[in-house]
Amino acid sequence: MDADVVVVGGGLAGLVACAELTAAGRRVVLIEQESAANLGGQAYWSFGGLFLVDSPEQRRWGIRDSAELAWQDWRGSAQWDRLEDEDRWGAAWGEAYVAFAAGEKRDWLRRQGIRLTPLVGWAERGDGRAGGHGNSVPRFHLPWGTGTGVSGPFAARALAAAEAGLLELRFRHRVDGLLVQDGAVVGVRGAVLAPDDAPRGVASNRDVVGEFSCTAQAVVLASGGIGADHDLVRAMWPERLGTPPSRMLTGVPAHVDGRVLGIAEAAGARVVNKDRMWHYTEGVANWDPIWAGHGIRILPGPSSMWFDALGRRLPAPGLPGHDTLGTLRLLRTDPDIAGFDHSWFVASQRIVEKEFALSGSEQNPDLTGRDRRMLLRTRLGRGPTPPVAAFERHGADFVVADDLRSLVAGMNRIAPEAPLELGPLERQIRERDAELANPFTKDLQLHSIHNARRALSDRFTRVATPHRILDPAAGPLVAVKLHVLTRKTLGGIQTDLDGRVRGADGAVLPGLYAAGEAAGFGGGGAHGYNALEGTFLGGCLFTGRVVGRSLAAAL
Repeated sequence: MDADVVVVGGGLAGLVACAELTAAGRRVVLIEQESAANLGGQAYWSFGGLFLVDSPEQRRWGIRDSAELAWQDWRGSAQWDRLEDEDRWGAAWGEAYVAFAAGEKRDWLRRQGIRLTPLVGWAERGDGRAGGHGNSVPRFHLPWGTGTGVSGPFAARALAAAEAGLLELRFRHRVDGLLVQDGAVVGVRGAVLAPDDAPRGVASNRDVVGEFSCTAQAVVLASGGIGADHDLVRAMWPERLGTPPSRMLTGVPAHVDGRVLGIAEAAGARVVNKDRMWHYTEGVANWDPIWAGHGIRILPGPSSMWFDALGRRLPAPGLPGHDTLGTLRLLRTDPDIAGFDHSWFVASQRIVEKEFALSGSEQNPDLTGRDRRMLLRTRLGRGPTPPVAAFERHGADFVVADDLRSLVAGMNRIAPEAPLELGPLERQIRERDAELANPFTKDLQLHSIHNARRALSDRFTRVATPHRILDPAAGPLVAVKLHVLTRKTLGGIQTDLDGRVRGADGAVLPGLYAAGEAAGFGGGGAHGYNALEGTFLGGCLFTGRVVGRSLAAAL
């Protein structure tokens, strides 16, 4: 055999599995279709948020959290309804992950070299039900270095293990099939791709220059999801989310294509919950793209007004930062707007400066560069962060104007397919503004804003002081054309709590393991129908850790 274990995929889950295996003295071959420049995968590009429960960072902000409350939120979000079949193992992984997040996760992260900033964000604020979707409290912890600060330590460990002779790195090797012998997976086969010096994230060539095979006692699939293949996303788009957009932005590099999911299924692995996916509704075209169709997500605070393509204010749960898939459902199931692919944020400059953050390590130089002075200056000082300001100047989806008439004219210039009328838009904004005369209100969005400002972490860093959007002192006015942004696969290869892949008959498929997004972040669907955010990188960390440890013990 060529190694004890073959790991397919050099993203976060695969690197964590490699770290656990090589630490135990096991010999590993890592197969990665991209070049060495892409080690770390999609995690490198992420904002880096990590879901933790009852952490010291939360307690410093006066946030009272508990494992019980987090599990209530997780269950209410997951809404598992296939517990006798497809959700059996996903629910077990979800419960195990919440226990990890409330237990040793923070100390383990620190031992890996990951450090947390003091910031704790309130992502996915919920659908308005105590037992429904959403986080009851802020749990979104930001690491120094953003996604690079999470993936970097494991990439460094992989390189060190390679130097020590325990890990062989085979870049530009594309897996095309699994080797199966007597019903057990004993390796992989595939194509050797031509060298390519494209920068990280840029699509590389698929020129085949050779073939390879690699055998081992076990194979770990950590190959990611389907987010870059829009045709596959549309094919799996569930009826409950209406019609898929004809045009979407892409939140992941081109190599996140889901090929290995089909390869695993062809070899007998069970892939479940294919209809569950996670796409953002606040995507904007990157004015300085890295890959084709590159979209950036606005991570909004709660104050922007959200309108559909016809200029109608979205009802709850379509509030900024509250319910990602609930909002997607509102936008895609209404036949009046099914023919349009966009919606709108309308905000004051004061809201933009306080509340707009952008996903992506490259969009957060203060956090990614671990620059504490810049962090204080950009997050707590006056004005938007430099990347947000750059989008206001250069972004094709941004309109900035001194008055509402000019703003609407600008919105119609960039979305002529759905022209807006000034009168109805102005009426809705003035109705909202009128509710600010008192500290109490019947407007559900303003309720949420007042509630958010009771959380000190939000009050100081993420939520603007309530004000009238049409107040000239808060201007200029800003409108943002929003698109659906593809991102995560919530279903995947079904695995038990050791990461062993289940076959079509439900039995263990010997020799095959899966981790990360390829495994639906555990069991083929640890999130169920919804995610609480900060849980995708965490799911890669957790599943890679479990698979690496279980294999190290078994071999």
